[in-house]
Formats: sequence, structure tokens, C-alpha cells
Amino acid sequence: MDNPLSPVELRVLGALIEKESTTPEYYPMTMNSLLAACNQKTNRWPVTDYTEGDVTEGIDGLKPRGFAASITGNGRVTKFAERFTEKLNLGRRETAILCVLMLRGQQTMGEIKGRAERIYAFADLDETETVLQKMMGTFVHKLPHAPGTKEPRYAHTLGGPVEAAAAPIQPDRVSALEAEVARLRDEVADLRRRLDEVLN
Repeated sequence: MDNPLSPVELRVLGALIEKESTTPEYYPMTMNSLLAACNQKTNRWPVTDYTEGDVTEGIDGLKPRGFAASITGNGRVTKFAERFTEKLNLGRRETAILCVLMLRGQQTMGEIKGRAERIYAFADLDETETVLQKMMGTFVHKLPHAPGTKEPRYAHTLGGPVEAAAAPIQPDRVSALEAEVARLRDEVADLRRRLDEVLN
């Protein structure tokens, strides 16, 4: 993409696209809600700690391209909306894929299918692959297999040339590991109690 988007512009744009579909009752978004959406601790990679100034800078970078707009309603509170999908004439399937890649980084096809469903529910992996193939060379890049991985990952090209990044530990994996550790601690505590009963 000519004139690539910065990381904060990508995060702001991704958050606006996501919330337009998932929480339409709170869209367009106030600065506070947009800032919170950008810095969410779930469904984001990397997790960020942007300031209001950062998000304002992101909005200001998107506006001249026609990718975002400020809206002042009756309440006189400025709200923000995305114009990216309209500007580039993107369908819901393409929008869903780009949103996932903007907010969560490089993803496998299966991850894209599963994580896009709040915006568009792909019927199966074949449909996902068909749309990805159509987007290749314009918005999406297929990365070569990384060592030790079974599936290739995909990345958007809105931020410029793409290089393979280390796959993040997904929050659901971390949660599963934490739950397993808690279960094992409980078992150890239970075994200690039984042992104490036998010895005493």
C-alpha cells in the first residue's frame, strides 16, 4: 500500500471497524470509548497503552486519506467513525479479515475464520481461503511456514512490507495454562491434607 499506515493508525482503524459491527449502539465512538477499544487487553496483539494524544494523532492521520471522520452530534460531543470500508468499497468478508489482522497481528487461516465471525461468519475454511486469495497482492500477504509451525500465517499489507513475526501466546492458551496450574495446586494441597491425616 502506498503511504502505509502507522501502528496507531492501524489500531484506531481496526477498533472503529470492530466496534461498528459488534457494538453498533455505541457507534460512532467517543474519544474515551475509542481509547479503551484501542487499549483492550483481550483480542489485541500487541496489547498497547496508547494515550488520548496518540489516538488523536491516529485519527488525524486517517482523516486526510478519507479513512475516518469526526462527527459532532446534538450532544456536542465529538465522535469518530471509520470511512475505510466505504472508501475502498470493501465487502463484509474482506472487512472482517482485515479487521482481525489489524487488531490481532499475523494469523493462520483457521484463526482468521474463528476470530472474524463477530463481523462475518465464514461458512468454512474454503470460503475463507477464497476471500484471502482474492485479497492477495492488494491487502493481504501470505507468509512462508515458520520453523515448527504447521500452517502458514497471513498478514495485512496496510502498514507496509511484511515480515514474519513470532507468534504471540494467545490469551486463551494462557488462561488454559493458568487454570491447569490452579488445578494442580489444589491436587497437591489435597494430597498434603490426606498425607497429614495418615501420618497423624
